[in-house]
Amino acid sequence: MTEPLDLFGDTADTATELPHDLDALRAQAAGCTRCELYQDTTQTVFGTGPATARLVMVGEQPGDQEDREGAPFVGPAGRLLDEALDEAGVARDDAYVTNAVKHFNFRYQGKRRIHETPKAGHIRACRPWLDAELALVKPQVLLTLGATAGKALLGPKFRITAERGEPRPWNDLTLVPTIHPSAILRADPARGQDRDEMFAGFVADLRTAGELLR
Repeated sequence: MTEPLDLFGDTADTATELPHDLDALRAQAAGCTRCELYQDTTQTVFGTGPATARLVMVGEQPGDQEDREGAPFVGPAGRLLDEALDEAGVARDDAYVTNAVKHFNFRYQGKRRIHETPKAGHIRACRPWLDAELALVKPQVLLTLGATAGKALLGPKFRITAERGEPRPWNDLTLVPTIHPSAILRADPARGQDRDEMFAGFVADLRTAGELLR
């Protein structure tokens, strides 16, 4: 049984009803062909976590390892996220983790697949899936990880450097934007980027989100 929700308008090749559970929604998303990214990737990488999570974390897109394993944040950025969540006192097992874009956007460099920032069209194509995840989970706090996720939900004028760590109302919940953990991994001292400082700031933002749940 499903309740009507117009997820994709008149798109004929994609389901237009919201299932009552995440497993059914995940099954629908597995066959998504709403943009060209599905053609060269391994699979749709859908969100994971409890359906009753009070915290939803939204990243940018799956990376190479996530595309192969079929789960978000299982690569180096995911391990750093786990470390930061532990330090902030936020249990990842109690959070639902997903991405604004569900397929890996990349270019080849030799045999390696190199991350490419998703385009606006990719974000728009995947937005109904994200909206459906939020409608089913019904979180209390939404944490966006990185500029792409922030712009996906707050609009193109969002600026991560100016607005990170500041809670704001978003629909019926509270949204806290922060950086993506991959930004810490890419920290370049030559550009004045100190990894330890960036990690500490990231932990502080996660702690802010966690305190909103108490």
